[in-house]
Amino acid sequence: MGDASSSSSSTPASNGKLSDLPQLHRFVTGHDSKGKAIVHSHNDFEWKPYDENQLAFSVAYTTSEFPADLNHDADVIKHEEVLKSGQLGLVNPRGTVLRCVDFAPGYACGMHRTQSLDYGIVLEGEVDMVLDSGEKHVMKRGDVAIQRATQHQWVNRSQTEWARMMFVLQDCKPLVVGGEVYGEDLGTNSGLPPSGN
Repeated sequence: MGDASSSSSSTPASNGKLSDLPQLHRFVTGHDSKGKAIVHSHNDFEWKPYDENQLAFSVAYTTSEFPADLNHDADVIKHEEVLKSGQLGLVNPRGTVLRCVDFAPGYACGMHRTQSLDYGIVLEGEVDMVLDSGEKHVMKRGDVAIQRATQHQWVNRSQTEWARMMFVLQDCKPLVVGGEVYGEDLGTNSGLPPSGN
């Protein structure tokens, strides 16, 4: 585990933001009564710290069914219900999660697996993707990992700068390899809630 550098705060801000990376903003679109596109709502990302302030999550959006129902703002209402429930794991059963993750300098999360198909995009810094086979790959800004229910770990390569990734996690059917079912395994990750899928 790395420690937070002097360039970042070790005390969460009021919105939970830990890193010195720029605050992100969410813009949700919709339609007016004439069918014209409008911004339904916009706000700063809200962050939740984990693992002794070495990791911060912000959930930008969720869906709870596929395909999503946008009529009468059904998806917006369901997203708000999911967040208010406090029961959201890494994956939303039968749905998707759009989550941004900030990693403290030198931080390595524990090896873990989600029962999901994930798109992970590096936004800031360089991150090692480590697999349980021993493979390790350096991911740089703009690189994308298509994580297919594999056992993996993220490591911020910098000892001085925060790193940031954006993830889209999609529920998937249980994975069976060689007759063995591979479900969610959160490993030693501190305080992460189970998904229940």
